[in-house]
Amino acid sequence: MQLELEQFERNNVWDLVPRPENSNVIGTKWIFKNETDELGNITRNKARLVAQWYTQVEGVDFDETFAPVARLESIRLILAFACVLKIKLFQMDVKSAFLNGFLNEEVFVEQPKGFENPHIPNHVYKLKKALYGLKQAPRKYERLTTFLCNKGLKRESVDKTLFIQKFKNGITIAQIYVDDIVFGSTSKQKLDEFVGYMSSEFEMSMVGELNYFFGLQVKQFDKGIFITQNKYAKNLIKRFGLDNKKHMKTPMGTNDKLSKDENGTPIDPTLYRSMIGSLLYLTASRPDISYSVCFCARYQSCPKESHLKAVKRIIRILRYLKGCQEVGLWYPKDGGFKLVGYSDSHYVGCRADRKSTSNTCQMLGNRLVSWFSKKKKPQ
Repeated sequence: MQLELEQFERNNVWDLVPRPENSNVIGTKWIFKNETDELGNITRNKARLVAQWYTQVEGVDFDETFAPVARLESIRLILAFACVLKIKLFQMDVKSAFLNGFLNEEVFVEQPKGFENPHIPNHVYKLKKALYGLKQAPRKYERLTTFLCNKGLKRESVDKTLFIQKFKNGITIAQIYVDDIVFGSTSKQKLDEFVGYMSSEFEMSMVGELNYFFGLQVKQFDKGIFITQNKYAKNLIKRFGLDNKKHMKTPMGTNDKLSKDENGTPIDPTLYRSMIGSLLYLTASRPDISYSVCFCARYQSCPKESHLKAVKRIIRILRYLKGCQEVGLWYPKDGGFKLVGYSDSHYVGCRADRKSTSNTCQMLGNRLVSWFSKKKKPQ
């Protein structure tokens, strides 16, 4: 907690001022978290002071709340490009990235609990820079993107969190997700320059080879890159109490035909939706369950026992054989660089409305980078 407040002082985040009249003062609270590595080992005990965003007033404390977020497809594309170009990827963390952005609005927050000034306990802090929790905070890491652009990196038009710098016989790439940066370069000199000017401008930590990013475990080998969600899959099985259940070999039976099952026994929709949401994130590295999960997701409004049974079957496939959770995506360093797409359809597969389901996947050479399963819209 003390380290967090010391960062605020170094970044000149706020000023302690008398409590203003007729102004909204936003509350603050402490958030505590144990940060873990890809194996689940605790690496750091972290305390963060955040603003209570739900007390903000639109038009007074904030205007815009939109913030660009990295797409999973972009992450996989970067990994595929890294394989083709023989680039070693690294990761760095910008400490308190949001604290680097200046506020345009006049925002006041309460003094942190446990750290009130004993002489002027009724004073409040007037923010100069964004604080975690503010609705406009995600927009305030623009200083980071502006800095990268000034250093010669170009911000891509489709993915606003992707930066590329092309030079003679080489390229430097950088992907930003809030305060995490994945970067690499074909040139060792350019790579050292990137680390140098980033470290001189921002407080950086966790500089090293990329191994855990965006919830994905990334293993870089001499012959390629392996992407998995082993840790997430294990936690998923344990979370829903299926670690001792019989495993399944396929995510859905070939003769399974789910329907609305209006006469079936209703179940807790919260549990069902929680399972679907968890599995949807797992499809980031498991395209083999994509169709089954999306099929079951159609019945979230009024789930029945038959639907829950189908979802549990998908989770139980994660236990198929010993070490099945290690299933993931393999991006080899050899192979072509051609972008190829494949598609297929399950015609009139939905019993309720007789609509078809489309399935597509895109490959960069022999590296699967994008896919989806979607019920067709009516013509």
